[in-house]
Amino acid sequence: MKKKCLDCGREIIGRIDKKFCSDYCRNAYHNKANKDANNLIRNTNNRLRKNYRILDSFPLKDGKTTTTKAKLLDKGFDFDFITNLYTTKKGTVYYFVYDLGYLPLDNDVYMIVKRE
Repeated sequence: MKKKCLDCGREIIGRIDKKFCSDYCRNAYHNKANKDANNLIRNTNNRLRKNYRILDSFPLKDGKTTTTKAKLLDKGFDFDFITNLYTTKKGTVYYFVYDLGYLPLDNDVYMIVKRE
């Protein structure tokens, strides 16, 4: 009984444990199988990168600065995409995108900080 390629269905020649006739078919098969997961991951990573670039665009003095919510939103910042939270001993919650974070203050003002 001849084995057939899992992607294109052609007959496989070679080792007995081969599943694909070529590297192209192997890659195409796995890309199709992971398409939905890859799209979600790619879109999430793109949003995180954009948020990081926006936070990084503000010049920091002594590792921090302040800005308004309006300025963040104008640049396209999405508050739904963060990588982690940091809660201080006093209960203050910082929202981080990798090593850059922000702290909501009063009157839609945000303090941007860099974790050292």
